[in-house]
Amino acid sequence: MRFHRTATALLGLLFAAGLVPAQSQSTTTPIKHLVVIFDENQSFDHYFGTYPNAANPQDEPAFRAAAGTPEVNGLSGVIQNHNPNTIAPFRLDRSQNVTCDNDNHYTDDQKAFDGGLMDKFATITSAAVSSACPIVGLAMGYYDGNTVTALWNYAQHFAMSDNFFDTEFGTTVMGHLNLISGSTHQTAITSIAGKVANGSVIANVEPPVANDDCATGTPVLMTGKNVGDLLNTKGVTWGWFYGDWIPTGVKNGIVSCSSVYNDHYDPFNYYNSTANPHHLPPSIVSMIGETDQANHQYSVGDFWNAAYNGYMPAVSFLKATANSTGHPSNSDPLSEQTWLVSTINDLMNLPEWSEMVIFIAWDDSDGWYDHVAPPIVSQSNDSANDVANGAGLCGIPQSGAYLDRCGYGQRLPFLVISPFAKPNFVDHTVTDTTSILRFIEDNWSLGQIGDQSFDAIAGSLLNSFNFAPGTPTKPLILNPTSGEAPVNSSTRLH
Repeated sequence: MRFHRTATALLGLLFAAGLVPAQSQSTTTPIKHLVVIFDENQSFDHYFGTYPNAANPQDEPAFRAAAGTPEVNGLSGVIQNHNPNTIAPFRLDRSQNVTCDNDNHYTDDQKAFDGGLMDKFATITSAAVSSACPIVGLAMGYYDGNTVTALWNYAQHFAMSDNFFDTEFGTTVMGHLNLISGSTHQTAITSIAGKVANGSVIANVEPPVANDDCATGTPVLMTGKNVGDLLNTKGVTWGWFYGDWIPTGVKNGIVSCSSVYNDHYDPFNYYNSTANPHHLPPSIVSMIGETDQANHQYSVGDFWNAAYNGYMPAVSFLKATANSTGHPSNSDPLSEQTWLVSTINDLMNLPEWSEMVIFIAWDDSDGWYDHVAPPIVSQSNDSANDVANGAGLCGIPQSGAYLDRCGYGQRLPFLVISPFAKPNFVDHTVTDTTSILRFIEDNWSLGQIGDQSFDAIAGSLLNSFNFAPGTPTKPLILNPTSGEAPVNSSTRLH
């Protein structure tokens, strides 16, 4: 049972009495609730390269596109007419859902880019061949709508982009930092061999132990602002909700975490202002999204406790458990699909659905092949790390530009799920991970991060929406296992 209306009324009384802080929930669009689902390590061509045409073998869930489905900038021409790599793109079937992890390091990603020729993926970023990883040129593999069935169905029913890029070449931490701040540059340390160069993060690093009891590895403190700081200043409720967040024990006030906990998966812990070092829970359910001992860092269970009781934050970032993010080697597309669909089905059944948007995005490409050369909007000439346009070059940076932020990086999938989403629509606007940040900043009138944050140049996501009065795009309830839509797919579950 949910108590949304009762809770909302109670909140109004508490606001009037001055017992809880007033929030700035005014928005520039009709969207009052944003949910960002941030998954792991997929390129656009790896998931959508042959969209909307699937092979449809007999033993896999079928996908047949609706009439009038728009084409995407996909692999059809590459497969049929021109492939610059030593191995052509090839289909991975549903039984090949578990794969090894490719190489997506900052420099190696640039090597595969190869001056825009996009011709070195088979040899540079593919997982090394071994008995455990037998597929030669793995990075050239792709799935279609018979495996990532739910994602293709969401694209049919709502909006997607075929021109959305990783903000920079590189890895998980870089993608997460760009999502929340648009900057990998503001570090307390200017150089760590192979990790931080010229003050910019160029590899996976960890938050300081002072910011996360469960952190291990190379500690790096970020010293700039993030979107959480902007949201707090404006009094907008928000939270980062991570599936493996709950500690497994505590000793002398220091918590321990499960073996699958990944400290890369909560970027807010890299900043003193938004860290929750001891993984403290919210003081009470009604404070989820507000500032208390949890400091806006929570488990996914806390999100549902808030949502089912009428306290859903205005801005929510959802991060699945490690085995459900889609990350190759420790997750897979089918596990990812089960979690995504279950989550989105429940979101569509909340009272807030009528004013909600869900963004599904991925942190980086994992080195999977994508044939579209990203525009280089951030130049760098670090002789030790940059090779996109030749040795020591990623374009020619302007004087004073922060180095080792070569980007945009590889093209990534991106979907917009909302009653306001244009149905069966493909947006070709050039956007990137920080376009999500920019949407948050603009929708809640937060201002921008500044200090060379990529948010200043981020393309707009608004082309995927239709805010004109009329019939909203209906919910789409899918089967979490197959990704298929039931016959009566527009009805609610409860």
